Amino acid sequence: MTALVTGASGGIGEDLARLFARDGHDLVLVARSRDKLARISEELSGKHNVAARVIASDLARAEAPQEIYDELQRAGVHVDALINNAGLGSYGLFAETEMQRELELLQINVVALTHLTKLFLPAMLERRRGYVMNVASTAAFQPGPLMAVYYASKAYVLNFSEALSKETEGTGVFVSALCPGPTETGFIAAAGMERSKLFDRAVMDSRTVAEAGYRGLLAGKRVVIPGFKNALVARTVGFFPRGVVMNVVRGIQERRGDRDSKSR
Repeated sequence: MTALVTGASGGIGEDLARLFARDGHDLVLVARSRDKLARISEELSGKHNVAARVIASDLARAEAPQEIYDELQRAGVHVDALINNAGLGSYGLFAETEMQRELELLQINVVALTHLTKLFLPAMLERRRGYVMNVASTAAFQPGPLMAVYYASKAYVLNFSEALSKETEGTGVFVSALCPGPTETGFIAAAGMERSKLFDRAVMDSRTVAEAGYRGLLAGKRVVIPGFKNALVARTVGFFPRGVVMNVVRGIQERRGDRDSKSR
């Protein structure tokens, strides 16, 4: 089996790549940093005797998914497991955040994920064997003031994945949404959330999250929410009034010491 992992240069993506390699599966590693991917590729191919192809690509570019697909088609590489892990965050009041950042967020989190799935899923269905993991978030289960676009993008990923899992029932292809809560990765700094109170609470390590997602994918689970507390909150949030939920989410996401944001 060959697994294509986006966002494979660190965090959950790198850990998922390590799990596939550990079990003897070949890899296609995709991220922007060729140097990081090359180091990971060299390590995993040497340690586990697997092929680990590197594709340095920025999924914020609309052309990137088709370029990745075309390169693999020319090389005769059949992707059996598509792991759409690459993601981008944005933090702050929507009226004040940078527009280009959020357009790139939507391109990576929503458009590229959908495009890659559109390209690779038909061949899996034809072979009657395959896996698709889309990395969503516990953010997918409610609106997220101060991260409005990010939360909305993850709601799309969750709903898209669940719909596909129903469409592919009985085909030999399994689609799973991995919905982690706060996790120790480079995402926090990249999204400018170092001072957010969200990360004052229990934070999971990326290896534990990846293990849960990997086991769930191979078991054919439609939605995987690592961590009992994360699963409890995600599954019960719908029982509360939406206004209450949004107040709680905003309070959790405010920066430590920020007393002005509620009045804005």
